[in-house]
Amino acid sequence: MRRPPWSTDGDACGGFSFLLTALVVLSSAATAQDGAPPSKIAVVGAGIGGSATAHFLRQHFGPEVQLDVYEKGQVGGRLATVTVNNNQYEAGGSVVHALNMHMQDFVKQLGLAYRRGVSGKTAVFDGTEVIAEESDWYLLDLLRLWWRYGTSFIRVHMWLEEVMEKFMRIYKYQAHGYAFTSVEELVDSLGGSGFLNMTRRPLSDSLLELGVSQRFIDEVIAPIIRLNYGQNVSIPAFVGAVSLASAHSNLWAVEGGNKRVCEGLLKAANANLVNAHVTAVRPLHTDGAPQYQLLLAGEEEATPAGAYDAVVLATPLQGSGVSFLDFTPAVEPAAGTYHGTVATVVHGYLNTSLFGFPDPRLFPYAGVLTTEAPALFFNSVASVYPVSVSPGFRRKGAHEAAVYKVFSPEVLTKEQLKTLFRSYYSVQATEWQAYPRYGSAAGAALPPVELRPHLYYLNGVEWAGSAMEMSAVAAKNIALLVYHRWNNQSHKVDHKDLMHRIKTEL
Repeated sequence: MRRPPWSTDGDACGGFSFLLTALVVLSSAATAQDGAPPSKIAVVGAGIGGSATAHFLRQHFGPEVQLDVYEKGQVGGRLATVTVNNNQYEAGGSVVHALNMHMQDFVKQLGLAYRRGVSGKTAVFDGTEVIAEESDWYLLDLLRLWWRYGTSFIRVHMWLEEVMEKFMRIYKYQAHGYAFTSVEELVDSLGGSGFLNMTRRPLSDSLLELGVSQRFIDEVIAPIIRLNYGQNVSIPAFVGAVSLASAHSNLWAVEGGNKRVCEGLLKAANANLVNAHVTAVRPLHTDGAPQYQLLLAGEEEATPAGAYDAVVLATPLQGSGVSFLDFTPAVEPAAGTYHGTVATVVHGYLNTSLFGFPDPRLFPYAGVLTTEAPALFFNSVASVYPVSVSPGFRRKGAHEAAVYKVFSPEVLTKEQLKTLFRSYYSVQATEWQAYPRYGSAAGAALPPVELRPHLYYLNGVEWAGSAMEMSAVAAKNIALLVYHRWNNQSHKVDHKDLMHRIKTEL
């Protein structure tokens, strides 16, 4: 199944043995002896992670390297659109945070435009009634939050500010050329043991320790997690912070669709897009630097592609069909599984009576999130606007036919559609293997980036947090790592106390 990136792409695995990491660190045979760049590099996957990797590799190695990007589906991966009445709507990752520096740089470098936002209010529904809602007045919203939840929202805000401030360190590290061989090393460099503990501890436990009320967790935090990850507040705290950051008001999207970023990056990188399904990676045993061969699914049997000096796997190993042949020791299968979710785009009339508004003209909300009520069959429903917003566009009221996006754990039945909508003209459901099922690899270490010398894995970063920017950060890290390994610049890899090191460099 195709997978979307919620800003959560919007675009992973855990449990590789520590032996593999040790082998990579000890190996120096994979470096070029004559200073020449690699001849050919393969990237498997053309989502935001794969396309960004191609872009950064081209920046570091220049025009001489042949970059082949393999994609079995559409460019964009978890960034995808559906068409309704000649307009396109986001079916996957929809929004990007204002502090996502790589995504912002991509838009500027590619000459893309920011999509005009369309305001709208959000409410939380518990299966019986609306229990929380936005108003037209910011101060009134603050007073309501204070009255119902006390200081909980302030505590969460301050916690998020601290987490985001530390996360921003990655841009300084990468600007100075530092890279990491594992997701665990990367996370540790940002916030030390505190950040690592956040990848292992449930979000709910962390928030309760901060003094956040259970009511706030159930009525505000849980609905946001259900929207972005389709899971509950038992997900790791670091993942939860990524999700809650996406609820920030200062969000943006790309005019014409977020997938245009992937298309533009591949074009700017002058990458060769190969529409093929990679089924396996196999080492070629040579006297010099290691090389790899990709096996492709043909009409009859797997057929070998050419030899590559480096391979980047920018697709989840779970469910991708990619295997590892003839490796000694064997590359272990990835631990954990992916969480399925369904994005259904409906053109019709919302049943506002379900939410306590018999007259749809009085329904004030653009979107409705839900609590973890057993009777609820959907995680959220919201009216959406096209990826290209005309100057005269207005968001339609609930008494008019509009386009809605519904997130649900399963494909909606006809009865469920009739419950949620008074009537409808069209329904398009997209099933995604969207993001890791965060409880499925509980206790496992965060995965390595280097699987073998010059064989890299990008999507392991999703076990720390799944978002477009997380994939972009991982792409930059891998491009730096490929470059440093090729040129034997080990002093730029897995360096400790980087904040102090960078200050001394300045």
